[in-house]
Amino acid sequence: MDADRLAAVDAVVVGGGPNGLAAAIEVARAGRSVVLFEAASTVGGGSRSAELTLPGFVHDVCSSIHTFGRTAPFFAGIDLEARGLRWVDAPAALGHPLDDGTAVMVRGGVERTAASLGDSADTDAYRRLFGPLVDDWETLLPDLLAPFHVPLAPLRALRLARFGLVGIRSATSVARRFRGDRARALVAGVMAHSILGLTEPISAAAGIVLLAGAHADGWPFPEGGAGRVPDLLSAELRSLGGRIVVERRIHTYADLPPHRVAIFDVVPRRLAAIAGERLPAGYRRALERYRHGAGIFKLDLAIYGAIPWTAAELAGAGTVHLGGTLEEIARSERLVATGREPERPFVLLTQTSLFVRTRAP
Repeated sequence: MDADRLAAVDAVVVGGGPNGLAAAIEVARAGRSVVLFEAASTVGGGSRSAELTLPGFVHDVCSSIHTFGRTAPFFAGIDLEARGLRWVDAPAALGHPLDDGTAVMVRGGVERTAASLGDSADTDAYRRLFGPLVDDWETLLPDLLAPFHVPLAPLRALRLARFGLVGIRSATSVARRFRGDRARALVAGVMAHSILGLTEPISAAAGIVLLAGAHADGWPFPEGGAGRVPDLLSAELRSLGGRIVVERRIHTYADLPPHRVAIFDVVPRRLAAIAGERLPAGYRRALERYRHGAGIFKLDLAIYGAIPWTAAELAGAGTVHLGGTLEEIARSERLVATGREPERPFVLLTQTSLFVRTRAP
């Protein structure tokens, strides 16, 4: 299908990643006509799965663990389970091994993890930090995931302020609330998900949300791989009357059919290239100057048998953080933030095939 052969629509969406699919579904839910364009042969962006190593091994191309897959307001409003999606929960959301042969495990609620930290002061500090967040999770999460807006109702403002007082701080300053290596390493490993230097302001925020989410609802993943999510979102969009055009790269605004609203799920420079002449000059220049942050290197492995962890309980973790102590993680992330490669990088490891037999032979 060519864009110039499509009839006029209320909205066009350029980019078929999870955000583009979600935007198109919201438009279609409102009873408006919408068409989504994706340059690749399939939608999904970073949420896709493929046999990347050997036949029978299903790897996630980018995203794997979906912390907010069941609890984000958008997903909570779509019954993907009715379309066949099954979320899988490992016995432990997370494991963090240490050089002494032990591991810190995140299982279930705040209390269970707090009690495993091995220091009574750290147990109390962990409860104080994460207990209120998890208690308010259902009402707090929609505001955390939404654009900031004012005015806020007093209680909502209070909840966000309480989170913000901690989230605005650096990861190292929050981790140093704890005395022992176990608690410090656990907190630092989750906060390293931000891909920021751990001494930078706001580097604590993402980790606090992720760890609170692990206690509130675990870190689930789709049974058939990350690609199941965009597959089912595509089915939802089509059932609402939306259209999807794949293998169609939008080069200029003229490539789009007549429409009232255009929504873009693309990188900043691509937006500038497509719609630059329609954008305010200052905004266009900002898009063109946009500098991406540090990236990641991903390695897919097909192995024979399970990983022989020294700490046997790690075999029950969907995600394992390999990075050692707070100081070691902070050192490696500082090098990444300054454009250098650490000899001992912080590694996020997922082992989903232990809990879904269809993902490996």
